[in-house]
Amino acid sequence: MKRAGTALVVAGLAVVGLVGCDSGEPRSKGPTTTAKPALWNPCTEISDAALTEAGVDPTTEEKGVAGIPQSGWEICGWAGPDYSITVYTTNKPVADFEQKPGNVDFRDVTIAGRTGREFKVTGASKDLGCDVVFPASTGVVQLQIFNSAIKSGLDDPCAYLERVGEVLVPLFPN
Repeated sequence: MKRAGTALVVAGLAVVGLVGCDSGEPRSKGPTTTAKPALWNPCTEISDAALTEAGVDPTTEEKGVAGIPQSGWEICGWAGPDYSITVYTTNKPVADFEQKPGNVDFRDVTIAGRTGREFKVTGASKDLGCDVVFPASTGVVQLQIFNSAIKSGLDDPCAYLERVGEVLVPLFPN
């Protein structure tokens, strides 16, 4: 259930594509494309020890959205007894997140000495989730927490995000 909520949020963020056209004209010799720097991959760059310290089970790793890669994103999530976390990277700027309909309640936060923009996503799961985006040289790194929908008495998801962030944010690229 909590992974499905994450998938819906990610699906909303990941509906962006690039379309290319070929005029049929011969191409000039030499480089025709500029390679973008590879995105930082949370699935390979966050250690099992850090995930355990963050309160999730490393063996629950889920890449992409419901196991499906998303173009322009590196996405990895893990589940724990009280919450799940997902870490995303993309080359989009923080402003894209601020302008996306449904992203609300933005505020500046500092987690593990790094400044980011915390926000919520409107909808039925608004009170279960909390997100923060951190600017990075290749775009942003986003940390998302979703509380378990079947447990009661849990802390605010933004409080969990801050605690998890103290462990994970130092691992994120600048």
